[in-house]
Order: sequence, then C-alpha cells, then structure tokens
Amino acid sequence: MDGQLIAFTAIAAGLVAMPGADFTVVVRNALVSRRAGAVCGLGIAGGLLVHTTLAVAGVAAVLVAVPALFRALQLLGGAYVLQLGVRTLWSLRQPATGSAETVRSAAHPLRQGFVTNVLNPKASLTFLSLLPQFVPAGGSALPRTLLLALIVCVLALVWFQAVALLVDRLGRWLRRPRAARMLQAGTGVALTALGAALLLEPLLS
Repeated sequence: MDGQLIAFTAIAAGLVAMPGADFTVVVRNALVSRRAGAVCGLGIAGGLLVHTTLAVAGVAAVLVAVPALFRALQLLGGAYVLQLGVRTLWSLRQPATGSAETVRSAAHPLRQGFVTNVLNPKASLTFLSLLPQFVPAGGSALPRTLLLALIVCVLALVWFQAVALLVDRLGRWLRRPRAARMLQAGTGVALTALGAALLLEPLLS
C-alpha cells in the first residue's frame, strides 16, 4: 500500500472534517431535510473539485502572485457567508421553526454549498501547497495529482452525507421548537462570525 497516499488521505480527511462554514451550512440545510443537507454536501464537493482542479493546473498560484485578487475573493466569500448567517438569525423572528421563511432559506442547498466553498480562496492555496508534497519525485505528476484531487472530493462526499444523515437521525429532537431555535441560533451566529472574520481579515492585513 502506498504510504504517501495513506498519509495524504488522513490529512485531507482532517481538512475536510474541520468545522467551518461548510459544516455549518450543511447542518443548517439538514435541519430542513436530509435531502437538503445531502444536496448541500454535493455542492461543497463540487467546490472542492474546483479548488483541487485549480491546484492541479497551477492556476491557484495566481492568487499568491496577485494579492488584490486573493483579497477580492476573500471579501466575496465573507460577504456570502455573512449574509447566510444574518438570514438564519433573521428567520428566528418567525413564530416557529420550520416556517416558510426557514424553508425558503434552504431552497437552493446545492448553490449554497458550492458558493460557500468555492469563494474560499484559502482552499485553493491549501491544496496547491499540499498536493505537490505527495507526488513522488521522478514520476508523472498529472495522474498522481488527479488521483489526490479525486480522494479529496470523495472524502467530502462521504463526510457531508454522514453529517446530513446524523442531523436527520437526530431530527426528532433537533426539530423540537426549543432545540431547533437554539441550533438555528447557533448556526446563525457561527456563520455570521465566520463571514465577519473573512471580511475583516483582508481589510486588516
């Protein structure tokens, strides 16, 4: 068994499972339905496919060479995550969870997952720096990096489907009015804080 491949899979699994905007958006959609959460996870995997493809092509290096472009993507990503958080918190004004506004807010889970992930330029830089470390010297780089990119996408698919399933299995408890509002408030605060952090970072740097 390829030891480098095993090591990469372990590291990539940790990166994919790391709590952040992707995880929070999947939970937010899975509270509406398992399908919404699963579809949101597909969107995130699609975003990771874009990032890993950019890393394989070397295009992500442009983000390092052009700081203004990197900051612009950070601002776009931060603004999108922030508005998701604000919308989630705003929906708490509804008299009960599961209201029409909450359902509408998760009407496009695929788009939410994809945009949340693809507007995070740090993901491209992460894989740009990570993938070459696991390409054996003297070998053909393209097939190897494509394999590594495929592993990342498969890990994302498995992980976020599992998250959606877990939230759905706990749905009876999580969808109780008090518990649902607490979790909705938590995800709203998390998304708002993450979005604000993404917006502030390029402005303060």
